[in-house]
Amino acid sequence: MLMSFEKSKVLVVGGAGFVGSNLCHLLLSEGTVKELWIVDNFLSSVQRNVPRDPRVRFVFGSITDARILSQLPRDIEYVFHLACYHGNQSSIADPFADLENNTLTSLKLFDALKDFSSLRKVVYAAAGCAVAEKTYDDAKPTTEDAPVSLFHDSPYSISKLVGELYGNFYFRRYGLPLVKARFQNVYGPREILGAGQWRGTSHTVWRNVVPTFIWKSLHGEALPLDNSGNTSRDFIFVEDTVKGLLACAVNGKAGEVYNLASGVETSIFELAKMINTFIGNQTPVDLRPARDWDRSGKRFGSVDKAREKLGFEAKVSLAEGLGRTITWTKHEQENILRTMLTHSYFVPDVLRYVETNNRGAENVR
Repeated sequence: MLMSFEKSKVLVVGGAGFVGSNLCHLLLSEGTVKELWIVDNFLSSVQRNVPRDPRVRFVFGSITDARILSQLPRDIEYVFHLACYHGNQSSIADPFADLENNTLTSLKLFDALKDFSSLRKVVYAAAGCAVAEKTYDDAKPTTEDAPVSLFHDSPYSISKLVGELYGNFYFRRYGLPLVKARFQNVYGPREILGAGQWRGTSHTVWRNVVPTFIWKSLHGEALPLDNSGNTSRDFIFVEDTVKGLLACAVNGKAGEVYNLASGVETSIFELAKMINTFIGNQTPVDLRPARDWDRSGKRFGSVDKAREKLGFEAKVSLAEGLGRTITWTKHEQENILRTMLTHSYFVPDVLRYVETNNRGAENVR
């Protein structure tokens, strides 16, 4: 599949982020791209994620900036739009920042790309959580044509859907070759706690559940289980997700949407148990009440359409993926801590890791 990108020009918006950097590294290490353009403002990312390669053309800033849009070569063939204002909690704390970085980004980018004549495919990172049914009963796999509610738990969820709607408009009105890839709960290497700028809540540091649980488990802490862990998600390893993005670019049909999912429902309680077992953390979990804003209890994605139409199927099991992510986290502990400490004024509890990190490192060798 990577041979489809041979001698092509590719743009990754948000290419210094968690998923974006994994995609860029894969394209460069195994592909033969001619040029890889990366646009990122480090709002939710770090500089060291940007690949050092002579084929990379890095542009610092937001894709909403007309000056930056004007720099992009008009013969770009593939675009991956992965920029976002990371996280439900951050968007609740500042809906206007979410609008600027999660909605306006899509509109400005799609409007600019409508005049690019060499485009083969534009892949937009949509969100499976925005479509999944809000339930704590037995969940059914969320299909791509599931009905969409007009009531949402966060501006982030709204923005992701609006991005799809703008994409649909530009596809129908201007023929923009847009494919929507609905992410599930992606995890894996290069997801750095605290990456980017302060966004108004402690979740700037304690972002997604997997890196948070791994870090706390490595330091012998009680893993915090909202709603006593009685929720479930579809966890998919980042390596599978980026291969799914490539499949969307090569095999996806313009105007269509595809789930990038494992199709496996895993409870947060079971996730915590697996991580603690792998690491050897014997501290009991911390059972907490449900988050007051979150009505998304149990969910996982249907894999049928992506398997049939894209030839895509997640290959990495949760056990293997967690093992690889734990190994990476151990290796990167100092860099992760350094990033977390940039927010110590707002989240002073991270300072305790300065003293405990050496002891924690000894425990995991």
